[in-house]
Amino acid sequence: MKHSINELALFGGQPAFDSLRPISNLLRPDIERFLEYAKTIYDAKQFTNNGVLVRQMEERFSLLHGTRHCIAFCSGFMALMMAMRSCALPDKTEVVMPSLTYRRMADIAAWAGLVPHFCDVDVVSLGMTAKTAANAVNEKTALILGVHPITNLCDIDGLEVLAQEHSIPLLFDAVEAAYAEHKGKMVGSFGKAEVFSLHASKQLNAFEGGYVTTDDDSLAEELRCVRGFGFAGKDNIVRLGLNAKLNELHAAMALACIDILPAHISQNRARHYAWQQTLADLPSLTLLLYSDTEPRGYKNVLVRCEDSWPLSRENTLHILHAENMLARPYYNPPLHESSSKLLTVCNTDLSATEKLTTQYILLPSGDFVSEKDIAVMGKLLIFMQQHAEEINRRIKEDNS
Repeated sequence: MKHSINELALFGGQPAFDSLRPISNLLRPDIERFLEYAKTIYDAKQFTNNGVLVRQMEERFSLLHGTRHCIAFCSGFMALMMAMRSCALPDKTEVVMPSLTYRRMADIAAWAGLVPHFCDVDVVSLGMTAKTAANAVNEKTALILGVHPITNLCDIDGLEVLAQEHSIPLLFDAVEAAYAEHKGKMVGSFGKAEVFSLHASKQLNAFEGGYVTTDDDSLAEELRCVRGFGFAGKDNIVRLGLNAKLNELHAAMALACIDILPAHISQNRARHYAWQQTLADLPSLTLLLYSDTEPRGYKNVLVRCEDSWPLSRENTLHILHAENMLARPYYNPPLHESSSKLLTVCNTDLSATEKLTTQYILLPSGDFVSEKDIAVMGKLLIFMQQHAEEINRRIKEDNS
């Protein structure tokens, strides 16, 4: 607990934590469970190229999401890029997608040979809707990419109707909605396909990796082919391909994490509720709540800085970083500002995005954060609010 602003690490005091408290999930399964899976790699004498653990992982994810197919990739980036390329209508050039999303999403579209056409988002859910996406649909549209925001889901039903009305494929980026349900149906089973990440920061950790779920048999066959150099059988090249296979060691880690998924989600839920209780005393920081009627993963802690929060977001982050709280702004800058310097892009009205991108902060969560840590962080935030005038004056003096 800080007693004066001189005890803030930004002003020379001791940090609240002796090591970083990140926003990433960083799930760590039992090491023996991981090694038990890894040992089968040596027993099978196959380290990559669709080995037994990758196939087992794909089967378990298919069952989990309720789809006929799961196709594993070496990264979520490659999974999404190849899914976009395979799903897009031929002879069309644009993909409708939000600007308020992952900072390299436009790069993925460019690698898939598509031009991002950015649409706005709903101010409550932070996700794209059929209404915001419709403003970007035109005769050049090859694909609609429905991106789920952190905490909430995008407008699944509306986007499916919009895609059907215009006969445009709908692909979902479900990286931030893993293991959520919509109307009793698991995310992963909507649209033409859905894409997930297995990066260490995500709900499940395979060190690195990604996968696509789909009920489309021909799409699944194409994706399996292109991830493995375009081969269909021995020395038979049938498609333009690349090397995007997931290796067996990564699959071993994913399987070890799948085994403890229910318990991990329960721990995430407990951390999220701890944040909810802590922030109840700070109405100037509004926690975005997960649905209390449908299952969610509870991976992230996202707060909105209200007008009554007395510190700028920039100064808030500087203070938290000095205390070893690795908080981050939510998708800032938006893609239409950052990507247009490097890529060809198209925009609709993005007024909501431009406002929202200045308001939100991701707070520490995941496997490296305890409920005790959250209590400490809450007291720090309360201290910052109570001493904001003095803090602002000190920062201004130090910067002058």
